[in-house]
Amino acid sequence: MPADPLHRAGTPQRSTTSQPPSGSRASAIEVRRSARRRRTVSAYREGDRTVVLIPARMSEAEEQRWVSVMLDKLAAQESRRRAPGDAELAEHAERLSAQYFDGRAQPTTVRWVTNQNTRWGSCTPAEGSIRLSHRLKGMPEYVIDYVLLHELAHLLVPGHGPDFWRLLEAYPRTERARGYLEGVVAAERLPHLPDAREE
Repeated sequence: MPADPLHRAGTPQRSTTSQPPSGSRASAIEVRRSARRRRTVSAYREGDRTVVLIPARMSEAEEQRWVSVMLDKLAAQESRRRAPGDAELAEHAERLSAQYFDGRAQPTTVRWVTNQNTRWGSCTPAEGSIRLSHRLKGMPEYVIDYVLLHELAHLLVPGHGPDFWRLLEAYPRTERARGYLEGVVAAERLPHLPDAREE
């Protein structure tokens, strides 16, 4: 059986280096344990490596979980910085409409907004306007695509009846995206996670 790719160091201050999952931005993950670090976990990019700093007392299972959490947080930060502007968002919505709805959903405006903290997106069919919450920035592209498609579908079917959900069946990642968003909502109810940091 191959060695655990995130095998923890046995003593404080010792580092371990491993290869990250395929497609990761960095080429290696280095876990640094410190006896001085009691509760906090942080991570940053250092050249082609991702460095994760954890307390020395952490178990191997906790280390693996926190490495995964911090890699996701760093990726989200980087993705957020690359989030498309309103113009790119509108162009992307047009492509999604063409791909999944034969171009029938044609919004007049598609834009990011910062005043939607209780929903991911909204649509006003009479105006043809679609608004996406800024909270989506940094989430995986397939999740943003799902929310865009959800709002585009409202231009064709205003409510959430069977005809509406039949439209979204065309998108193969609908259930996965819904599960992701449900997980985000659930995580927001948990104690605050440490921040990823970059140096």
